[in-house]
Amino acid sequence: MTLPAHSEPFGGHMPSADDRQIANQLRRMLAAQKSGEATLRVREPESKKPVEVTLTPAMSDLFLELLRHIGSGSAVTLVPIQEMLTTQQAADLLNVSRPYLIKLLEQEAMPHTLVGRHRRIRADDVFRYKAERDDERSRALDELISGDADLV
Repeated sequence: MTLPAHSEPFGGHMPSADDRQIANQLRRMLAAQKSGEATLRVREPESKKPVEVTLTPAMSDLFLELLRHIGSGSAVTLVPIQEMLTTQQAADLLNVSRPYLIKLLEQEAMPHTLVGRHRRIRADDVFRYKAERDDERSRALDELISGDADLV
């Protein structure tokens, strides 16, 4: 998937063994402080003075999730919610083909805009559609499993 430079998957490459090791170490340190806010000590680039940075629980959760993926060797892409995606980028996020995504857009499954003759979809709308699709699949699977249990 090709995204703007600020959101290339892990700098355009898979995490190295060192990247994974560092991510896992940071994740363990943050998880140890998970009961509330996590405090990190870092050095300021200019002065080299140590500075304490306190992460809110929401920031800590976000970093833990990011570090978990990197630590397991997965490439990670950060996509701002307001980002306007091309049809290929949206299709990649949904793990579907671009022609299938275009069919979804034509069926008005999610909002999109036209820029010239190119469709653009807000990342937020793609994530919302994905969550709804996943919920629907989960409910259908639950119904299927409960139907099988009745046969036994």
